Amino acid sequence: MKQFRRCQRFLILSLLSLSVIAPLVFVSRRFNALSPHGRTAFLDDFSTVTYRTDPLKLNAIEQEGAGKLEEPKQVVYEEKDFGSRGNTSAEKINDSVESRHEVHRNIFLERNESQHDKGQDQVAQHKGLSSLDGDKKKVNTTAMHSQNMHTRSERMVDGNIEMVDKQPGKKKTQHQISRSRPRKVGNQKVEEIRDQIIRARAYLSFIPASRNSPLAKELKLRIKEMGRAVREATRDSDLSRSALQKMRHMEASLSKAHRAFPDCTAMATKLRAMNHNAEEQVRTQRYQTSYLVHLAARTTPKGFHCLSMRLTTDYFSLRPEERKFPNENKIHDPKLHHYAVFSDNILACAVVVNSTVFTAKEPEKLVLHVLTNPLNFPAISMWFLLNPPGKATIHIQNIDNIKWLPKDNTFKKLNSSDPRYTSELNYLRFYLPDIFPTLNKIVLLDHDVVVQRDLSRLWDVNMNGKVIAAVGTCKEGETPFHRMDMFINFSDPFNAKRFDVNACTWAFGMNLFDLQKWRRHNLTAVYHKYLQMGFERPLWNIGSLPLGLVTFYNKTKFLDRRWHVLGLGFNSEVERNVIEGAAVIHYNGIRKPWLDIAMGRYKNYWTKFLKFDHPLLQRCNLQV
Repeated sequence: MKQFRRCQRFLILSLLSLSVIAPLVFVSRRFNALSPHGRTAFLDDFSTVTYRTDPLKLNAIEQEGAGKLEEPKQVVYEEKDFGSRGNTSAEKINDSVESRHEVHRNIFLERNESQHDKGQDQVAQHKGLSSLDGDKKKVNTTAMHSQNMHTRSERMVDGNIEMVDKQPGKKKTQHQISRSRPRKVGNQKVEEIRDQIIRARAYLSFIPASRNSPLAKELKLRIKEMGRAVREATRDSDLSRSALQKMRHMEASLSKAHRAFPDCTAMATKLRAMNHNAEEQVRTQRYQTSYLVHLAARTTPKGFHCLSMRLTTDYFSLRPEERKFPNENKIHDPKLHHYAVFSDNILACAVVVNSTVFTAKEPEKLVLHVLTNPLNFPAISMWFLLNPPGKATIHIQNIDNIKWLPKDNTFKKLNSSDPRYTSELNYLRFYLPDIFPTLNKIVLLDHDVVVQRDLSRLWDVNMNGKVIAAVGTCKEGETPFHRMDMFINFSDPFNAKRFDVNACTWAFGMNLFDLQKWRRHNLTAVYHKYLQMGFERPLWNIGSLPLGLVTFYNKTKFLDRRWHVLGLGFNSEVERNVIEGAAVIHYNGIRKPWLDIAMGRYKNYWTKFLKFDHPLLQRCNLQV
C-alpha cells in the first residue's frame, strides 16, 4: 500500500515538472531559430503594441473616452509608396510603417499645438518627441532592410509636416494632391480653410443632435472661428495673422473627429449629399435672382412716378399758347439732321437729347423728334419746356394724334408681360416713312443710348442702295454675337427657302434710314405681311428685332463697330477704351442705367448728362 502511494506521488510530480519545463524548452528553441532580422521585427511589433496601450492626447483639445475611439487609418497622409508590393511580408511591413507614420504625424501636431499654447505641459511633450525619434529610427531601419524604399524628404514648414513624394507614377489621395500644390497659388490657404469648414460640418452631421458631445461643441467652435477668420477673403494676403494658428487647431479637431468616425465610405456619401444640396441651392438662388432682376427691370422706380405726376400737373396749368415749342417750322425741313426717339421715359429721353446736342458741332442743324404715348405726353412736353435743348429744335408728338395708326394694340396677342414686346412704341420704327412723310433720311435712336461723338458724318455715309445702316453682330469672338437661327425658325420651310442661316445679323439702337428707298420697296407692307404670318405660326421669336431682320433682309448697310457699341445693359466685360472710343453706347439688356440694378461701372456715362441738382429731381428724391 505504501509502495502504491509512493508511485502515485512520483507520477504526479513528474507530470507537474513536465508541464513547467516543456513550454520553456519549446519557446527557447523557437526564439533561437529566429534570424537577427526576425528578432528585430518581433521586438518592433512588441514595442508597438506596448506603445499604443497609452493613447496619445492632443494638448489643444479635450479628449473623449479612449474606449469609444479607434485608431485612424488615415488622417492627413496615407503612406502607400514605401517600396514594392511583391510579397506578403512586404505588405505587412508597409502596414507597420504606415501606422507608425500616423503616430508620428499626431505627435508633431501635438508639438505644433504646444508651441502656440504656452499653458500646456511642455515637459511631457519633449519626452514623447524623444521616444518618437528612437522609434522612427527603428522603423526606417526595418523598412530599408526589407524593401527597396524610394527616397522621401521630410521637412517642417511653419510647424507643419509637408510630405513631398518624389516617386512619379504613384497614385495619391485627394488630400495628398491638395497638400502638394505649388505655393505660388495666391488663394491656397483660403481654399484649405473652406475645405476644413466643409469637412467639419460633415463630421458634425454624424453626431446625433440629442447627444451632448464635447466633440460636437468643439467642431461648432472651430467652424465659427474659421468662418470669422476667412470672412470675405479671396487671397491668402487677406487672412489675419491668427488664421494659420486656427487652421492647425481645426486640423487637430478634424483628426479627433476622424478617429471617432473612421468610416470613409460614410464621409464620401455625406460629402456627395452636401455637394448635391449646395448645387440645388445655387440653382434655386440663380432662378430667384433672375426672376427678381427681370421684375425690377419691368418696374418703374417710385421717383419716376413722382416726377411724371409733378410735370403733368404743371403742364395742364399752362395756357395753350405756353405749351408750344419754338422753331416749329424746322420740324419738316429735309435739309436738317433729324433724329427720332420713341419712349415713355422722361429721363431717358432727356439723356438722349442732351447728349446728342452736347456732342454736336452744329446743334442748330439738329431736329429731335420724341414720340410718346398719351399718358406721358404732358410730362415729357413739360420737361423740355422747362429744359430746352439749346439751339436745337425739339418736337414732342403724341401717337394718338397719328390718326392712321390702328387703335387696338395687336401686340397683346403675344401673351408676354414684358413691355419691350407689347409696347406700341417699340414697333413704331416700321412706320417711319409714314410718320415723317416730308423727310428723306432720319436717324433712329433707342431711348437707352448715350451719344458721345458728333453724328454729322453719319449723314454722309454711302448707303449703296440699302435702306438701313446698322452695326453688325455676326462676328465671332465679339460681344454681342448673334446668328440668324437665334431669331428665325429655320425648321419652317418658308424661312429655310427665303433666308440664309449664315446671313449676318445687326442691331437696333442707332440706325440711319433712307426713307426714299424704304418707300420705293414698300417695306411697311412687307412688315405687315410678316407680322400676320408670325401670329399664325411660330416663324420667329417675339420682338421687333426678328421682324426687322426679315423686313430689311439684304437691304442693310453695315457700319464700323465704333459707331455703335452694345452690351452695357448685360455685359460687364466691355472694355473702357472701347466705350470711350464709341460714337454711341447702348445699354441694351435689362440693366438700364436709370434702375438700381444698373451696372455701376457704366452708369457714369449716362448720369453725366443729367443735372441731379434740378429742383424737380430733388423733390422726387432722384439721385445718382
